[in-house]
Amino acid sequence: MDYFIVVVLIIFSAIFSGLTLGFFSLNKDDLRRKADLGNLEAEKVYKVRKNGNLLLCTLLVGNVAVNSALSIYLGSIASGVVAGITATTLIVLFGEIFPQAVFSRYALRIGAKLYLLVIIFEYILYPICKPISMILDKFLGSELPTIYSKKELVKIIEQHEDMPESRIDADEERIMKGALSFSDKKVKDIMSPRTEMVLLKHNKRLNKKNVSEISMTGHSRIPIYRKNHDDIIGILYAKDLIDTDLENKTAGDVARDSVIFVDPQRPLDDLLNDFKRTRNHLFIVLSEYGSVEGLVTIEDVIEEIIGDEIVDEFDRYDDLQKRAKKKAQKKKVIKAEE
Repeated sequence: MDYFIVVVLIIFSAIFSGLTLGFFSLNKDDLRRKADLGNLEAEKVYKVRKNGNLLLCTLLVGNVAVNSALSIYLGSIASGVVAGITATTLIVLFGEIFPQAVFSRYALRIGAKLYLLVIIFEYILYPICKPISMILDKFLGSELPTIYSKKELVKIIEQHEDMPESRIDADEERIMKGALSFSDKKVKDIMSPRTEMVLLKHNKRLNKKNVSEISMTGHSRIPIYRKNHDDIIGILYAKDLIDTDLENKTAGDVARDSVIFVDPQRPLDDLLNDFKRTRNHLFIVLSEYGSVEGLVTIEDVIEEIIGDEIVDEFDRYDDLQKRAKKKAQKKKVIKAEE
């Protein structure tokens, strides 16, 4: 009978100790998200984990009470020194180390199986634990929510993709990382530079030959200028050339005058909203001095979100910004040699 009582006390000591570490190794916000997504284990654990201070008081008071009872009981059946060594050994090994090692690894699974036991002890110890938890709530407040920075979220996504158990693949990782970082970038980071723009003068006559040349550029929209490249007056839509009688028509006659200018410092999330609001797919990038710096399209924003270049059969270069930089560097070298 004595051994039975000792074993029962050790079991309860292990449960209280293991659950203390296990429950509080689980983030309350993570549990709520999993519960909202239909995880039954998380839903059960969240019922007791949401009242953190009450749960903490219940588990600690229960653990202390059981360990004290174990020490006192062993002292009644053995000498003081033997009882002290035995109680310490049993509590440390079987009441602390082993259960905490197991519960910390399988916290959600074990917590879901024992949550009803915890609720029962919360009712039993309520007169003692509730006042203490109210004092903690008063002075410490509720638990602080876990807020991840964008860089931390990116790191979490990378770690998940690297794990064999994860269902996140490399494409999903790239897209999620792009979606998290694209709002930190600006128009100037993704625009097609001025040197890479294809433009037409407003008085250029349209005929089958130059319409074919326009088609071969692969651009569905081409800016139209009047005096110089800083004087953009319209956008020529390639599709408007299909059913239009081009006889005696100029590029300016066919072009639409819905030109929208955008600042190079504009964040990409605002730019995407501008594209959606105006239903335009191309903006001209204008510097603070009124000169044209380049153009930006909705395709450029989508490429930034998915983290990859969208290259079709007409594209000769993957990255126009890199090409523009190389051309600029080449010009500097030529000038230096001269």
